[in-house]
Amino acid sequence: PDSVRTRSLSEETTRVFRARVVNPRWLAAMRRHGYKGAFEQAATVDYLFGYDATAGVVEDWMYEKLTESYVLDKENQDFLSQANPWALRGIIERLNEAADRGLWAEPDPELMSAMQEVYLRIEGDLEDR
Repeated sequence: PDSVRTRSLSEETTRVFRARVVNPRWLAAMRRHGYKGAFEQAATVDYLFGYDATAGVVEDWMYEKLTESYVLDKENQDFLSQANPWALRGIIERLNEAADRGLWAEPDPELMSAMQEVYLRIEGDLEDR
């Protein structure tokens, strides 16, 4: 109580993003929880999107890091594809929506293309089920 620190929502979002959202240890813990861990990853992307849509606190570098860590990272992509492919599809859809709405103001075309390839593969896998 002697060292209370008040942060702006933007500062707190950045702190939580680095400490939890893209923390490799947190991602590894989510992988240990299977289907539910994949759901938690998708929910985390939804929450960030919601904060950005209402308060404008998510920066482009955060969307890039989400794409790299959640969608394009081979280990995480394989996990999501096996444990809960619907979560992976939802993550990609939410990231695309952020770009479409201009929340992710200047997405890297290469990242978007790579993410689209994963989306098409996952969509095909889901249709085959």
